[in-house]
Amino acid sequence: MADLSTSQIRNVAFVAHSGAGKTSLADALFFTSGGTNRQGKVDDQTSLSDYEPEEQRRVSSIQLAVLPCRWKDHKINVIDTPGYADFRGDMLSGLRVADAVIIVVSAAAGIEIGAQQAWNYTEDLGIPTAIVVNKLDRENSSFQETCEEIIESWGRHCVPVHSVDGDGESFGSVLIGELSESTIETIAESDDELMMKYLDDEVLSDDEVNAAIKSGMTARSIVPIFAASALKNIGTGELLDAMTTLFPSPDDVEVPAVPEGAQANLIFKTSADPFVGKLSYFRVYGATLDSNAQLWNANRGENERVGQVYVAAGKETSGVESVIRGDIGVISRLNHTKTFDTLCDKATEIKLGGVDLPSPVFALAVSPRGQSDLDKMADSLSRIIEEDPTLELERNTDTSETVLHGLGDIHVDLAIERIARKFEVNLDTALPNIAYRETVGGQTSVSYKHKKQSGGHGQYGHVVLDISPGETGKGITFDSKVVGGNVPKDYIPAVEKGVRNAASSGVVAGFPVVDVAVMLTDGSSHSVDSSGMAFEIAASMGFRQAVREARPTLLEPVMKLRILTPEDCAGDVMSDLSTRRAQIGGMDSKGNGVTEIIAEAPASTMQRYAADLRSLTNARGDFTAIMDHYEPLPAQEANKVIASRPVSYTHLTLPTNREV
Repeated sequence: MADLSTSQIRNVAFVAHSGAGKTSLADALFFTSGGTNRQGKVDDQTSLSDYEPEEQRRVSSIQLAVLPCRWKDHKINVIDTPGYADFRGDMLSGLRVADAVIIVVSAAAGIEIGAQQAWNYTEDLGIPTAIVVNKLDRENSSFQETCEEIIESWGRHCVPVHSVDGDGESFGSVLIGELSESTIETIAESDDELMMKYLDDEVLSDDEVNAAIKSGMTARSIVPIFAASALKNIGTGELLDAMTTLFPSPDDVEVPAVPEGAQANLIFKTSADPFVGKLSYFRVYGATLDSNAQLWNANRGENERVGQVYVAAGKETSGVESVIRGDIGVISRLNHTKTFDTLCDKATEIKLGGVDLPSPVFALAVSPRGQSDLDKMADSLSRIIEEDPTLELERNTDTSETVLHGLGDIHVDLAIERIARKFEVNLDTALPNIAYRETVGGQTSVSYKHKKQSGGHGQYGHVVLDISPGETGKGITFDSKVVGGNVPKDYIPAVEKGVRNAASSGVVAGFPVVDVAVMLTDGSSHSVDSSGMAFEIAASMGFRQAVREARPTLLEPVMKLRILTPEDCAGDVMSDLSTRRAQIGGMDSKGNGVTEIIAEAPASTMQRYAADLRSLTNARGDFTAIMDHYEPLPAQEANKVIASRPVSYTHLTLPTNREV
């Protein structure tokens, strides 16, 4: 981009609650700026930003897209991010490379939970932020009332810099330069010199006001509010003007320090295209990146050859000679590079860093539908996770399942659909089996003798084992206090091996035994027939017998929950949690009609919670869940689990008059 300098670039991430019209606004800006001769529409599947078939079918963004708008000698990279909570990983990626953020708020709906969360993210990260009140053409919408809600919720440093002609169906135009007295006062407060002029009743010039807004926005002491209707393309030109004059450039914000002339390029998104191959979206933080460059992946310790560099407009890419500092581009077919890796000079190694991605809250066990799918399953899963790092893959050795984890049921379901479309791999899915554990609730001592005579050398091993509840989280602890050589010391490692092998598959329902202390106290040996194998068998059988006698207990995994719900849905959410055997740890108002609930609940009751919470809150709720600990499963529930296990396991029915 030889015709541009870094000061003429704007990198602006668009964030919103799903349905606020964020993508429609991005399409409208691209059209207004001359990027296309026909405005894309989300509803009729012509959006340039929502171009994946899954997005078009859902009429909702599921991934980040870049739309570069050229406007009055500036380039504005509009980074359109998903509004739906299941895909907020891409939203965080967009924030990572943005110099400013626009939070889109629907005038018809006001501040919704997704907008509130976006605001919280921008506050935590300290990113310069603006607000666009969209859908002002909708019935009963009001720019003034929405601004009042924003100011009440997010602070008086949120200032309307647009005014409007008409509301709702009468909304006709956006007016600029007609700032209210309270807005001018707030703007003046951000600059000491300007405040003195204001207090002296001097008229502030437009240039002075704009300079104060820009510096205040950069420092986040001012959050300007703009007005628009994306559908009717009203206010888009005025917004583009504001983005060039009021928004910070890469030169105006704090960015990672890079030595002059050094390469530093952050990969912030990876896209797996079945025809083009892997596409890596990057932002330049160092020197200009030319096509056909040789770079070093500082995260992988690998050389990467950069062929042609491109700029993207939705799914379309066009080749360019170079991408300057501050700008965004695309590289194809990198061999070693993943999302949030840094490409730099080998002699000046730099790691720019990524973002803290949210933890998965939903999982499905996946299996190949046919032999051809089996052959390609591993590769396709690896490629979809490379494209979306908020997906995680687990091989659960306890349940012998391949499990795909994501941020919600829709997130995982769509990943399966994309695997089928992009890589022609069909996967069957099911809810994963719960990885229960077994332990003991009492103490016992068992003497077990393994003796077998079959002609020639026989087998003889005799152990006395004491077992008792061990320290939580320590697994199986083993020790020996054998004296006198009753169990030769050379055989003690075999005893421990036998105990641990037996613990890998318990006696209640075949789950691993944990948190048990085992002490070898005595035993005996035979001068001819004893061997390591004999003692290993004796220890294994003795341990299993001891567990049966020491009040065997099933343990279930328990999740730590943080739930955000609209206040009007909090009662329904609490009632639902009570049906899931949840323990409520606290409930707190977070402001703006949002309630936070802290709770613990068994993993077995939370497998479909992503969909259930969406239904309870009309898609306005959100939650995080992390594995926290194991605790005893009530006997009635434990017996259901035991009954469902394969008949090959030794089933014990646990007494229901107590919890075990």
